[in-house]
Amino acid sequence: MDKEKEIRDYNHVLNLIDRKNLSVSGVKKVDSFDAEEFLIESVMGYIVLKGEGLEMLKLDTREGVVTIKGYVNSINYVDDKTNKKDKDNSIISRLFK
Repeated sequence: MDKEKEIRDYNHVLNLIDRKNLSVSGVKKVDSFDAEEFLIESVMGYIVLKGEGLEMLKLDTREGVVTIKGYVNSINYVDDKTNKKDKDNSIISRLFK
């Protein structure tokens, strides 16, 4: 359990190259993803990543790193004051429109 806490305490770094290759460290978990949107929980809060042809290349839960390829349109951090249920509902409602 202590080792898991250590892993989650890594610094948060977001590295985007040519809007096509993204590497994010400090990742706690990937809540949901598809070819157009990722919802990622990081040590700095939730990240909503939108784009086209998005694909997860690597997810290393031990190191807290995720690598994504595809065309990135936007990266947004969700305010901690917004509860997770509201974020989940908005993603689900957009999927079924």
